[in-house]
Amino acid sequence: MSYASDINALKSLINDNPTWGAIKPEHAARMRAQNKFKTGLDIARYTAKIMREDMANYDKDSSQYTQSLGCWHGFIGQQKLISIKKHFGSTKRRYLYLSGWMVAALRSEFGPLPDQSMHEKTAVSGLIEELYTFLRQADSWELNHLFRALEDAQQAGDSAKAREIEAQIDNHETHIVPIIADIDAGFGNAEATYLLAKQMIEAGACCIQIENQVSDEKQCGHQDGKVTVPHADFIAKINAVRLAFLELGVDDGVIVARTDSLGAGLTKQIAVTNEPGDLGDQYNSFIDGDVIESAADINNGDVVIKQNGKLVKPKRLASGLFQFKEGTGEDRVVMDCIASLQNGADLLWIETEKPHVGQIAGMVNRIREVVPNAKLVYNNSPSFNWTLNFRQQVFDAWAAEGKDVSAYDRAKLMSADYDNTELARLADQWTANFQRDAAREAGIFHHLITLPTYHTAALSTDNLAKGYFGEEGMLAYVAGVQRKEIRQGIATVKHQDMAGSNIGDDHKEFFAGEAALKAGGKDNTMGQFENI
Repeated sequence: MSYASDINALKSLINDNPTWGAIKPEHAARMRAQNKFKTGLDIARYTAKIMREDMANYDKDSSQYTQSLGCWHGFIGQQKLISIKKHFGSTKRRYLYLSGWMVAALRSEFGPLPDQSMHEKTAVSGLIEELYTFLRQADSWELNHLFRALEDAQQAGDSAKAREIEAQIDNHETHIVPIIADIDAGFGNAEATYLLAKQMIEAGACCIQIENQVSDEKQCGHQDGKVTVPHADFIAKINAVRLAFLELGVDDGVIVARTDSLGAGLTKQIAVTNEPGDLGDQYNSFIDGDVIESAADINNGDVVIKQNGKLVKPKRLASGLFQFKEGTGEDRVVMDCIASLQNGADLLWIETEKPHVGQIAGMVNRIREVVPNAKLVYNNSPSFNWTLNFRQQVFDAWAAEGKDVSAYDRAKLMSADYDNTELARLADQWTANFQRDAAREAGIFHHLITLPTYHTAALSTDNLAKGYFGEEGMLAYVAGVQRKEIRQGIATVKHQDMAGSNIGDDHKEFFAGEAALKAGGKDNTMGQFENI
């Protein structure tokens, strides 16, 4: 419904209620327009549709890949979307990522924690709700400026300008975008996974990412000691998430199945197998062990399994965990991904140890031999040393071509001494092209950076502290922050407005008319930032 037609509908409603005479239909229509989404489920259904359309478009054209940045606070997510709209005019194909790592490190009541699912699991759904609260406020903030401009045009009698602004209101693009939300390994058994998934969906999540690690042994994907679960256990949790989506009426909710098998060398249990070649048998075939020649080879507490027609005693660590055979990571990844896609997952996440298009493509091509439309969400992780990795990739490519690389020390390519070299410039070009190349060659539908604002907050704080507490004093803030906000048109320079002061003033007028006590008068110092 357009703004004008909503006003007309509200006029009729108000006229039918004689005691509502103080309510202006324009005010009610404004408030309706500034709150498009009433519940988290409204958001989940809306964003799931967007994500499904984006997935279909990517299948037709791999250049239509999507991107996101991780965030740990509603304000951070809000400012990302405001910046996206400011610079690109649209939020199309741009999402947000909710990182379990950042929830653990920055949102737990226990204080900073490692990425081991020790934080309160309700903090995850709480952050989803917070993010969407701030994104909805961004809608309200942006529309409030348009409504104020519309009033000014109407009061000035500029009907052409008023029509132009009204069209902008009617065609306003929301800041609400899909959030890919990390549920870790499910925070317990399948029932626990289902209960948390419901909370996340009710908060607005249209996409839930779950990994195949053991919940109570969960590790960050880029650290050692990862322990995976048999496929039956993981599929049960995928089913739990799907049923949560269906129960809540988000029928096209998206599930991202993550495999940590490339870097995981351990399993907690032997998979149940009913017949040769089933998923359990395939899982067990990768477990390292010694062939049993006689009963004398079996000691108290040993486990014996059948592998390729032979009895094998799996190698068990002092922790009780079993080892996988070395060099089987990629084969296990391929098996994991095919099993997940054939049992309810929509997208894959392969956690790797480096950003290498060829490595990712090698696994994805094998998966696509079985599931042709397999697509990935990929972690462009700050855990990678991107500079060193790509410089080494260029070095290796040059060496393979027979190019002279004697001027470079491969192990020390991170050195600033190489920053202005031909190799470094080409490596930066490869880095810039990584997402485009990987989307085209390695089936990556969505690229994300898990922890960007963790690092940007630390970096900007370090720069400010260095100057402010040093010789620059107040100039460190003025030149390094505020002046840049002004020059770059960053909305937060008017922080009272960004926090909703003008919205509040308008509401006061709606509620109390001329008796409203407003904050936006001549003594409000935010006026110093007008018309700059």
